[in-house]
Amino acid sequence: MRGAILHGPGDVRVEDRPDPELEQPTDAIIRLSATCVCGSDLWPYRGIDRSGPPAPMGHEYVGIVEAVGDQVQAIKPGQFVVGSFFASDNTCEICRAGYQSRCVRAEGVGGVGTQAELARIPLADGTLVATPEVPPADLVPSLLAASDVLGTGWFAAVAAEVGPGKTVAVVGDGAVGLLGVLAAKQLGAERIIAMSRHEPRQRLAEQFGATDIVVERGDAGVARIKELTGGLGAHSVIEAVGTQESMMQAIRSTRPGGHVGYVGVAHDVSLPGGELFFAEVHLHGGPAPVRRFLPDLIERIWNRRIDPGKVFDLELPLEEAAEGYRAMDERRAIKVLLWP
Repeated sequence: MRGAILHGPGDVRVEDRPDPELEQPTDAIIRLSATCVCGSDLWPYRGIDRSGPPAPMGHEYVGIVEAVGDQVQAIKPGQFVVGSFFASDNTCEICRAGYQSRCVRAEGVGGVGTQAELARIPLADGTLVATPEVPPADLVPSLLAASDVLGTGWFAAVAAEVGPGKTVAVVGDGAVGLLGVLAAKQLGAERIIAMSRHEPRQRLAEQFGATDIVVERGDAGVARIKELTGGLGAHSVIEAVGTQESMMQAIRSTRPGGHVGYVGVAHDVSLPGGELFFAEVHLHGGPAPVRRFLPDLIERIWNRRIDPGKVFDLELPLEEAAEGYRAMDERRAIKVLLWP
Protein backbone atom coordinates (compact mmCIF):
# COMPACT_ATOMS: atom_id res chain seq x y z
CA MET A 1 0.00 0.00 0.00
CA ARG A 2 0.96 3.66 -0.19
CA GLY A 3 1.44 5.81 2.89
CA ALA A 4 2.93 9.11 4.06
CA ILE A 5 6.27 8.91 5.86
CA LEU A 6 8.02 11.77 7.68
CA HIS A 7 11.77 11.47 7.08
CA GLY A 8 12.70 14.66 8.91
CA PRO A 9 11.64 18.30 9.29
CA GLY A 10 9.88 19.44 6.12
CA ASP A 11 10.37 16.07 4.44
CA VAL A 12 7.17 14.08 3.89
CA ARG A 13 7.15 11.39 1.22
CA VAL A 14 4.44 8.99 0.06
CA GLU A 15 6.03 5.59 -0.25
CA ASP A 16 5.26 1.91 -0.44
CA ARG A 17 4.51 0.42 2.97
CA PRO A 18 3.67 -3.18 3.90
CA ASP A 19 -0.04 -3.90 3.99
CA PRO A 20 -1.16 -4.12 7.61
CA GLU A 21 -2.12 -7.48 9.08
CA LEU A 22 -4.18 -8.50 12.08
CA GLU A 23 -1.74 -8.71 14.97
CA GLN A 24 -4.15 -9.13 17.89
CA PRO A 25 -7.58 -10.81 18.02
CA THR A 26 -9.04 -7.39 18.92
CA ASP A 27 -7.72 -5.67 15.76
CA ALA A 28 -9.53 -4.53 12.63
CA ILE A 29 -8.15 -3.66 9.21
CA ILE A 30 -9.87 -0.77 7.45
CA ARG A 31 -9.50 0.61 3.95
CA LEU A 32 -9.33 4.36 4.30
CA SER A 33 -12.04 6.34 2.53
CA ALA A 34 -10.46 9.63 3.60
CA THR A 35 -7.73 10.89 5.89
CA CYS A 36 -6.15 14.28 6.56
CA VAL A 37 -3.30 16.36 7.92
CA CYS A 38 -3.65 17.55 11.52
CA GLY A 39 -2.30 20.75 13.02
CA SER A 40 -0.45 18.58 15.53
CA ASP A 41 1.34 16.87 12.62
CA LEU A 42 3.04 20.21 12.00
CA TRP A 43 5.00 20.07 15.27
CA PRO A 44 7.29 17.23 14.05
CA TYR A 45 7.08 18.51 10.46
CA ARG A 46 8.55 21.81 11.65
CA GLY A 47 11.16 20.06 13.76
CA ILE A 48 9.71 21.37 17.03
CA ASP A 49 8.94 17.82 18.12
CA ARG A 50 11.77 15.40 17.44
CA SER A 51 10.63 13.11 14.66
CA GLY A 52 13.32 10.45 15.15
CA PRO A 53 13.68 7.82 12.40
CA PRO A 54 11.32 7.84 9.40
CA ALA A 55 7.81 7.50 10.80
CA PRO A 56 4.35 6.86 9.34
CA MET A 57 2.05 9.84 9.70
CA GLY A 58 -1.64 10.38 10.37
CA HIS A 59 -4.15 9.65 13.12
CA GLU A 60 -7.51 10.75 11.65
CA TYR A 61 -9.47 8.25 9.61
CA VAL A 62 -12.74 6.90 8.28
CA GLY A 63 -13.20 3.88 6.07
CA ILE A 64 -14.61 0.45 5.31
CA VAL A 65 -13.77 -2.51 7.52
CA GLU A 66 -11.98 -5.24 5.55
CA ALA A 67 -11.12 -7.76 8.27
CA VAL A 68 -11.50 -8.24 12.02
CA GLY A 69 -9.82 -10.39 14.64
CA ASP A 70 -11.46 -13.38 16.30
CA GLN A 71 -12.48 -11.42 19.41
CA VAL A 72 -14.09 -8.49 17.59
CA GLN A 73 -17.87 -8.71 17.97
CA ALA A 74 -19.42 -5.27 17.42
CA ILE A 75 -17.55 -4.27 14.25
CA LYS A 76 -18.01 -6.26 11.04
CA PRO A 77 -16.44 -6.27 7.55
CA GLY A 78 -18.28 -4.00 5.14
CA GLN A 79 -19.22 -1.40 7.73
CA PHE A 80 -18.19 2.24 7.36
CA VAL A 81 -16.53 3.31 10.59
CA VAL A 82 -15.19 6.40 12.33
CA GLY A 83 -12.41 6.09 14.87
CA SER A 84 -10.38 8.35 17.13
CA PHE A 85 -6.68 9.02 17.55
CA PHE A 86 -6.48 6.88 20.70
CA ALA A 87 -7.57 3.27 20.59
CA SER A 88 -9.45 2.31 23.75
CA ASP A 89 -11.29 -0.72 25.09
CA ASN A 90 -14.23 1.52 26.14
CA THR A 91 -14.88 -0.82 29.08
CA CYS A 92 -12.27 0.04 31.73
CA GLU A 93 -13.11 2.28 34.67
CA ILE A 94 -11.45 5.30 33.06
CA CYS A 95 -13.32 4.77 29.78
CA ARG A 96 -16.63 4.40 31.60
CA ALA A 97 -15.94 7.77 33.24
CA GLY A 98 -15.69 9.26 29.73
CA TYR A 99 -11.92 9.56 29.35
CA GLN A 100 -11.18 6.99 26.67
CA SER A 101 -8.03 8.87 25.64
CA ARG A 102 -6.56 7.76 28.98
CA CYS A 103 -7.86 4.18 28.79
CA VAL A 104 -5.72 1.74 30.78
CA ARG A 105 -5.09 -0.05 27.45
CA ALA A 106 -4.85 3.08 25.30
CA GLU A 107 -2.78 2.89 22.12
CA GLY A 108 -1.94 5.90 19.98
CA VAL A 109 -3.16 5.49 16.43
CA GLY A 110 -0.48 7.92 15.28
CA GLY A 111 1.99 5.07 15.45
CA VAL A 112 -0.15 3.18 12.93
CA GLY A 113 -0.06 6.03 10.44
CA THR A 114 -3.48 6.57 8.86
CA GLN A 115 -2.33 8.82 6.01
CA ALA A 116 -2.36 5.64 3.97
CA GLU A 117 -4.58 3.32 1.98
CA LEU A 118 -5.04 0.79 4.79
CA ALA A 119 -4.70 0.84 8.57
CA ARG A 120 -4.72 -1.61 11.44
CA ILE A 121 -6.89 -0.29 14.27
CA PRO A 122 -6.31 -1.84 17.71
CA LEU A 123 -9.15 -2.50 20.17
CA ALA A 124 -11.64 -2.24 17.33
CA ASP A 125 -14.81 -2.85 19.35
CA GLY A 126 -14.01 -0.02 21.75
CA THR A 127 -12.48 2.38 19.25
CA LEU A 128 -14.59 2.26 16.09
CA VAL A 129 -18.16 3.48 15.68
CA ALA A 130 -20.13 2.35 12.63
CA THR A 131 -22.45 4.64 10.72
CA PRO A 132 -26.02 3.43 10.02
CA GLU A 133 -24.93 2.47 6.49
CA VAL A 134 -22.20 3.43 4.04
CA PRO A 135 -22.57 7.23 3.82
CA PRO A 136 -23.03 9.31 0.69
CA ALA A 137 -19.80 10.87 -0.52
CA ASP A 138 -20.71 14.38 0.60
CA LEU A 139 -20.87 13.30 4.26
CA VAL A 140 -17.42 11.70 4.31
CA PRO A 141 -15.48 14.95 5.07
CA SER A 142 -17.72 15.75 8.03
CA LEU A 143 -17.45 12.22 9.38
CA LEU A 144 -13.68 12.48 9.01
CA ALA A 145 -13.72 15.73 11.01
CA ALA A 146 -15.47 13.84 13.83
CA SER A 147 -12.42 11.55 14.11
CA ASP A 148 -10.36 14.32 15.72
CA VAL A 149 -10.88 18.04 15.20
CA LEU A 150 -14.64 18.08 15.78
CA GLY A 151 -14.38 15.72 18.74
CA THR A 152 -11.49 17.76 20.14
CA GLY A 153 -13.30 21.09 19.69
CA TRP A 154 -16.38 19.53 21.28
CA PHE A 155 -14.39 18.29 24.28
CA ALA A 156 -12.85 21.76 24.68
CA ALA A 157 -16.33 23.28 24.81
CA VAL A 158 -17.57 20.68 27.30
CA ALA A 159 -14.45 21.11 29.46
CA ALA A 160 -15.05 24.87 29.41
CA GLU A 161 -18.61 24.29 30.68
CA VAL A 162 -20.17 25.94 27.64
CA GLY A 163 -23.94 26.17 27.90
CA PRO A 164 -27.03 28.33 27.44
CA GLY A 165 -26.57 31.96 28.36
CA LYS A 166 -22.77 31.74 28.42
CA THR A 167 -20.26 33.98 26.69
CA VAL A 168 -17.49 31.91 25.10
CA ALA A 169 -14.12 33.06 23.78
CA VAL A 170 -12.08 30.84 21.45
CA VAL A 171 -8.29 31.23 21.34
CA GLY A 172 -7.00 29.72 18.10
CA ASP A 173 -8.47 29.83 14.61
CA GLY A 174 -7.25 26.48 13.30
CA ALA A 175 -9.63 23.62 12.62
CA VAL A 176 -10.02 22.74 16.32
CA GLY A 177 -10.74 26.32 17.34
CA LEU A 178 -13.23 26.78 14.50
CA LEU A 179 -15.02 23.57 15.44
CA GLY A 180 -14.94 24.71 19.05
CA VAL A 181 -17.05 27.62 17.79
CA LEU A 182 -19.44 25.14 16.16
CA ALA A 183 -19.59 23.09 19.38
CA ALA A 184 -20.28 26.17 21.48
CA LYS A 185 -23.15 27.11 19.18
CA GLN A 186 -24.60 23.59 19.36
CA LEU A 187 -24.30 23.61 23.16
CA GLY A 188 -26.36 26.78 23.37
CA ALA A 189 -23.83 29.57 24.00
CA GLU A 190 -25.39 33.02 23.81
CA ARG A 191 -22.27 34.83 22.61
CA ILE A 192 -19.22 33.34 20.89
CA ILE A 193 -16.09 35.43 20.42
CA ALA A 194 -13.60 34.04 17.90
CA MET A 195 -10.05 35.36 18.07
CA SER A 196 -8.64 35.45 14.54
CA ARG A 197 -6.62 37.69 12.25
CA HIS A 198 -7.34 35.76 9.06
CA GLU A 199 -10.34 36.73 6.98
CA PRO A 200 -11.17 33.24 5.55
CA ARG A 201 -11.09 31.79 9.05
CA GLN A 202 -13.16 34.66 10.39
CA ARG A 203 -15.82 33.98 7.76
CA LEU A 204 -15.92 30.28 8.63
CA ALA A 205 -16.11 31.08 12.34
CA GLU A 206 -19.14 33.25 11.63
CA GLN A 207 -20.74 30.45 9.60
CA PHE A 208 -20.24 28.12 12.56
CA GLY A 209 -21.86 30.58 14.97
CA ALA A 210 -19.37 33.25 16.08
CA THR A 211 -21.07 36.49 17.08
CA ASP A 212 -17.90 38.58 17.49
CA ILE A 213 -14.41 38.57 15.97
CA VAL A 214 -11.37 39.81 17.91
CA VAL A 215 -8.20 40.38 15.90
CA GLU A 216 -5.94 41.38 18.78
CA ARG A 217 -3.63 38.89 20.49
CA GLY A 218 -1.85 38.65 23.83
CA ASP A 219 -2.55 41.41 26.33
CA ALA A 220 -4.40 43.44 23.69
CA GLY A 221 -6.63 40.46 22.98
CA VAL A 222 -7.35 40.01 26.67
CA ALA A 223 -8.22 43.70 26.98
CA ARG A 224 -10.61 43.41 24.04
CA ILE A 225 -12.35 40.39 25.57
CA LYS A 226 -12.74 42.27 28.85
CA GLU A 227 -14.13 45.26 26.97
CA LEU A 228 -16.73 43.06 25.26
CA THR A 229 -17.78 41.47 28.56
CA GLY A 230 -18.24 44.47 30.82
CA GLY A 231 -14.76 44.14 32.27
CA LEU A 232 -15.37 40.63 33.62
CA GLY A 233 -14.09 38.21 30.99
CA ALA A 234 -15.82 35.29 29.31
CA HIS A 235 -17.63 32.55 31.22
CA SER A 236 -15.94 29.88 29.08
CA VAL A 237 -12.72 30.01 27.09
CA ILE A 238 -11.46 27.40 24.62
CA GLU A 239 -7.67 27.20 24.21
CA ALA A 240 -6.81 25.47 20.93
CA VAL A 241 -3.16 26.35 20.24
CA GLY A 242 -0.84 24.98 22.93
CA THR A 243 1.69 27.81 23.42
CA GLN A 244 2.56 29.85 26.49
CA GLU A 245 0.97 32.94 24.96
CA SER A 246 -2.26 31.19 24.02
CA MET A 247 -2.67 29.56 27.44
CA MET A 248 -2.10 32.80 29.33
CA GLN A 249 -4.39 34.65 26.92
CA ALA A 250 -7.08 32.07 27.66
CA ILE A 251 -6.67 32.22 31.43
CA ARG A 252 -6.59 36.01 31.50
CA SER A 253 -9.68 36.23 29.27
CA THR A 254 -11.72 34.15 31.73
CA ARG A 255 -13.79 35.74 34.49
CA PRO A 256 -13.34 34.60 38.10
CA GLY A 257 -15.24 31.36 38.52
CA GLY A 258 -15.13 30.72 34.77
CA HIS A 259 -13.77 27.71 32.93
CA VAL A 260 -10.90 27.14 30.46
CA GLY A 261 -11.05 24.08 28.23
CA TYR A 262 -7.55 23.52 26.84
CA VAL A 263 -6.87 21.11 23.99
CA GLY A 264 -3.91 22.65 22.18
CA VAL A 265 -0.98 20.23 22.45
CA ALA A 266 1.15 22.00 25.07
CA HIS A 267 4.65 23.08 24.11
CA ASP A 268 6.75 24.79 26.78
CA VAL A 269 3.70 25.96 28.72
CA SER A 270 4.45 26.99 32.30
CA LEU A 271 1.71 28.34 34.56
CA PRO A 272 2.61 31.09 37.06
CA GLY A 273 1.30 29.84 40.39
CA GLY A 274 0.60 33.23 41.96
CA GLU A 275 -1.41 34.53 39.02
CA LEU A 276 -3.28 31.25 38.70
CA PHE A 277 -4.10 31.30 42.43
CA PHE A 278 -5.75 34.70 42.25
CA ALA A 279 -7.40 34.14 38.85
CA GLU A 280 -9.82 31.63 40.42
CA VAL A 281 -10.60 29.91 37.16
CA HIS A 282 -11.20 26.24 36.41
CA LEU A 283 -8.74 24.48 34.06
CA HIS A 284 -9.67 21.24 32.38
CA GLY A 285 -8.44 19.64 29.16
CA GLY A 286 -5.84 17.44 27.54
CA PRO A 287 -6.05 14.87 24.75
CA ALA A 288 -9.72 14.75 23.84
CA PRO A 289 -11.67 11.57 24.62
CA VAL A 290 -13.19 11.69 21.14
CA ARG A 291 -14.75 8.24 21.53
CA ARG A 292 -17.08 9.63 24.23
CA PHE A 293 -18.67 12.00 21.73
CA LEU A 294 -18.63 9.95 18.51
CA PRO A 295 -22.17 8.47 18.67
CA ASP A 296 -23.71 11.91 19.21
CA LEU A 297 -21.51 13.63 16.63
CA ILE A 298 -22.16 10.96 13.99
CA GLU A 299 -25.91 11.31 14.58
CA ARG A 300 -25.76 15.10 14.16
CA ILE A 301 -23.73 14.75 10.95
CA TRP A 302 -25.85 11.91 9.58
CA ASN A 303 -29.02 13.97 10.04
CA ARG A 304 -27.27 17.03 8.52
CA ARG A 305 -27.66 19.18 11.62
CA ILE A 306 -23.98 20.17 11.44
CA ASP A 307 -21.44 20.37 8.61
CA PRO A 308 -17.97 20.32 10.20
CA GLY A 309 -16.43 19.18 6.91
CA LYS A 310 -16.30 22.84 5.89
CA VAL A 311 -12.96 23.09 7.71
CA PHE A 312 -11.37 21.17 4.83
CA ASP A 313 -10.51 23.97 2.42
CA LEU A 314 -8.00 21.96 0.38
CA GLU A 315 -8.48 18.42 -0.92
CA LEU A 316 -5.64 16.44 -2.48
CA PRO A 317 -4.88 12.87 -3.47
CA LEU A 318 -2.79 10.99 -0.92
CA GLU A 319 0.14 11.04 -3.33
CA GLU A 320 0.30 14.84 -2.88
CA ALA A 321 0.48 14.71 0.93
CA ALA A 322 3.72 16.72 0.92
CA GLU A 323 1.91 19.65 -0.69
CA GLY A 324 -0.82 19.34 1.93
CA TYR A 325 1.77 19.70 4.69
CA ARG A 326 3.33 22.70 2.97
CA ALA A 327 -0.06 24.38 2.53
CA MET A 328 -0.93 24.01 6.21
CA ASP A 329 2.55 24.98 7.36
CA GLU A 330 2.36 28.16 5.28
CA ARG A 331 -1.24 28.83 6.44
CA ARG A 332 -2.52 28.60 2.87
CA ALA A 333 -5.00 26.01 4.10
CA ILE A 334 -6.95 25.55 7.32
CA LYS A 335 -7.04 21.77 7.02
CA VAL A 336 -6.12 19.41 4.19
CA LEU A 337 -8.17 16.34 3.30
CA LEU A 338 -6.35 13.48 1.59
CA TRP A 339 -8.16 11.01 -0.66
CA PRO A 340 -6.34 7.63 -0.67
